[in-house]
Amino acid sequence: MNTAAATSQVSAEDFADILAATREFVREKVVPREQEILDGDAIPDDIRATAKDMGLFGYAIPQEWGGLGLDLTQDVELAMEFGYTSLALRSMFGTNNGIAGQVLVGFGTDEQKRTWLEKIASGEVVASFALTEPGAGSDPAGLRTKAVRAGSGDDADWVITGEKRFITNAPLADLFVVFARTERRERSERAQSSERMADSDGTGIAVFLVPAGTSGITIGAKDRKMGQEGAWTSDVHFDDVRVPASALVGGSEDVGYRAAMTSLARGRVHIAALSVGTAQRALDESVTWAATATQGGTAIGEFQLVQAMLADQQAGVMAGRAMVRDAARAWVDETDRRIAPSAAKLFCTEMVGKVADLAVQVHGGSGYMRDVPVERIYRDVRLLRLYEGTSEIQRLIIGRNLVKRAQRG
Repeated sequence: MNTAAATSQVSAEDFADILAATREFVREKVVPREQEILDGDAIPDDIRATAKDMGLFGYAIPQEWGGLGLDLTQDVELAMEFGYTSLALRSMFGTNNGIAGQVLVGFGTDEQKRTWLEKIASGEVVASFALTEPGAGSDPAGLRTKAVRAGSGDDADWVITGEKRFITNAPLADLFVVFARTERRERSERAQSSERMADSDGTGIAVFLVPAGTSGITIGAKDRKMGQEGAWTSDVHFDDVRVPASALVGGSEDVGYRAAMTSLARGRVHIAALSVGTAQRALDESVTWAATATQGGTAIGEFQLVQAMLADQQAGVMAGRAMVRDAARAWVDETDRRIAPSAAKLFCTEMVGKVADLAVQVHGGSGYMRDVPVERIYRDVRLLRLYEGTSEIQRLIIGRNLVKRAQRG
């Protein structure tokens, strides 16, 4: 990865202003309209426009390409603010800054960066990360989408065929960052008995930049999900989609696996921070309710069992926040880009689920009612334990790397 892209280009003083403006935007402009977002299953156009004007579509894109140039330690502070409201807000620009945009930042050729990054950073282009498939979710080893050369020579076009599932922003996307197997993979399968061995160095998993208007792309119906209304996902079908040789990210067939793993690992720290922000909101709603709702004329917050639930929520939020900040620092200084991201995502996404559950419990029957913030939060956060690597995958990554570390040591 291009480590220069991980270094902040924004001073602490300037970032404090960015963070304060983001906090004000989230709490004063978005929080009051959460019900509108939920009912309409969409982010209002004026909120989208304000986010563009603030540079939120490119806050993690380097300044040379029109972004704000925040590093991951700053990214997570913003993410904790985004998490305080409907998660659809962050989803609107999350892939531009995260798993899709970072593929270009870290692995794209100069020409690819010139062509796309400024448009991504400004919000002119919405980028989608097209990795997940039916039968291939958290583990890219199961990819079945194929890309074959349309002719001989390095300048020959590529033809992509396959199906992607649950692709964030697909109905709105201008650019798909598509992962596919190449012919080199087919040769590798014949030569090796183990698919996992063939994937160990990323051989045969390539990544392509495919404009959404390219012939042969079909966007499926918008998914009907348990929660996160306003964050659109859908299937994407590629039927003999032809792209030029210049669409191959990094100009190499072997970049895809490493690009996916690096972008996902970075994204896991961001998701962990998002979880902390949502947990803080659930805690705040719980404390407010406990202080004002009464039972038999007494505020329920006076009851010790309610206080115990609030205490558990507070402990989870504080632990998650500290863990996220530590993982982000480890990413930026490159001391841990394997265990820490997975550990942070595992702990924080599980934590926010528990905090949200306690929030409903504190609210009692009212917490089960639609139009009450904790009911929406309860549904929204369930997805955090699934995407960008399930909790089970994070446990495998952590355990495997701990053993490897000990064996090397």
